[in-house]
Amino acid sequence: METVVLDRQFWAGKRVLLTGHTGFKGGWLALWLRSWGAQVTGFALAPNTTPSLFELAQVGEGIDSRIGDLRDLAALQALVSEVQPEIVLHLAAQPLVREGYRDPVGTYASNVMGTLHLLEAIRQVPSVRACVLVTTDKVYANQEWVWPYRENEALGGHDPYSSSKACCELLAQSFASSYFPVARYSEHGLAIATARAGNVLGGGDFAADRLIPDVFAAWSRGEPVTLRYPHAVRPWQHALEPLAGYLQLAQGLYQQGPAVAGAWNFGPAEADMCSVGAVVERLAARWPAAPGLQIEASDLHEAGLLRLDSSRARQLLGWQPRWSLDTCLQRTLDWHLAWQRGEDLSALTLQQLADYWSAA
Repeated sequence: METVVLDRQFWAGKRVLLTGHTGFKGGWLALWLRSWGAQVTGFALAPNTTPSLFELAQVGEGIDSRIGDLRDLAALQALVSEVQPEIVLHLAAQPLVREGYRDPVGTYASNVMGTLHLLEAIRQVPSVRACVLVTTDKVYANQEWVWPYRENEALGGHDPYSSSKACCELLAQSFASSYFPVARYSEHGLAIATARAGNVLGGGDFAADRLIPDVFAAWSRGEPVTLRYPHAVRPWQHALEPLAGYLQLAQGLYQQGPAVAGAWNFGPAEADMCSVGAVVERLAARWPAAPGLQIEASDLHEAGLLRLDSSRARQLLGWQPRWSLDTCLQRTLDWHLAWQRGEDLSALTLQQLADYWSAA
């Protein structure tokens, strides 16, 4: 395969179905696609936080925003048949580990059946050329070892959320082999890939039980933030990093077909994989009179050490991170403080997108 040079002209006019556009990562991606002239149809539940990036950054303006549920197969089939997308980017999911513990049935229904319904819907239309299914770095059977996980490592999932996403990986493999085999690519013309990314940060994330929203909420109240796993190591990166990978991957699937199919990791540089406590300390150095942190034990299992090996994406796809962790944290803080000051967040979000794209 050839490396893929992400090209905004490629995306101009492309019919793109984006699930999860009302969420945090999906909102950023919808704005990115819209700014490049893609014909975006978004399909997702209504925003589940108040406030939300979707509302504050006016994500729904300039795209065909549909509110619906991936668990409704008939509605999804009707939408795909109507829109006839060329590219599908699937981000809709129940994305939280602790919510997976609280509601395992809902988590599996959203993540597994929702993905199955999407694959079944696109199986019925000939227009789709490229499909990227976004999962997570937590799909791996985590051994708590020190070296990063590669795409060919065993899948697993200790908790319901992680397990549900590993199931999505198996679904993707099964559908690709059963209905879109490489040997018949000239007939069906569809290539499928999965994308695994780590812990993403950025402006507009207001979800509960996620580190940065919890930090900002506590410090804004003048209280120390409570950490459950301060020594847990995660692959931190700005949301725009894996989103660039998803776009590059989708473009590659469209242009090169099965050569770009399969699973791909999108993780930060080794230096940016650090502990939860270290991330909070870096933020505290930027927050005026930060109230600090406190430790609270939890009886729910979460991985202590998790690193991604993104060599495949870097060497074969040509993807590279653009922002360091310090830049990521500063941009995230800038967005949050602008929100507190009541600034125009649509303009700020688009400006940060432009800054990211122009970064060397």
